[in-house]
Amino acid sequence: MRWIPLLVVLVISIVSGLSIIMTTENFENRRFYLLSLVYLTFLGTILFTPISFDGTAVYVMPAGIGSVNLHQLEIFEIGFAENIILTVPLGFLIKRFFAQISLISTMLLGLVIGGGIETMQYFLSHIFLINRTSDINDVIANASGIVIGAILLIVYEYIINRSSKTANVSNK
Repeated sequence: MRWIPLLVVLVISIVSGLSIIMTTENFENRRFYLLSLVYLTFLGTILFTPISFDGTAVYVMPAGIGSVNLHQLEIFEIGFAENIILTVPLGFLIKRFFAQISLISTMLLGLVIGGGIETMQYFLSHIFLINRTSDINDVIANASGIVIGAILLIVYEYIINRSSKTANVSNK
């Protein structure tokens, strides 16, 4: 019963991967979509299954319902930084697929996604005993990582656009 969330993540990933392979003809797009799917599969596995990663090792958490932390802020711990790093690519992907979203909207979306992840972990811990802790620090870290990822994409696109304009001017 504890492994049902992992089974769901893997089935969704396999079906999505097959869909990408069957419908995407452009090699660069296919590669990008498949790499994004690998990241999202890893993220889903780490967040919603008993498999955990502490920065140095992967391990299976014992069965349990986890705990909830809604008031103790610990933003200077390594786990906080790990959660930021874990969600930076998600912010990059969100901004790439929804380029019209403003940075303020991305911040709000980051809070909603972070809160949604922690809420889902709470319910999955109680239903499937995956032993996940729902933590306000994780919500803040996830939102921060999403915003940082979006900012990195904005900076990257600015640099690319600027260098292509410079190259066009120098070629004339």
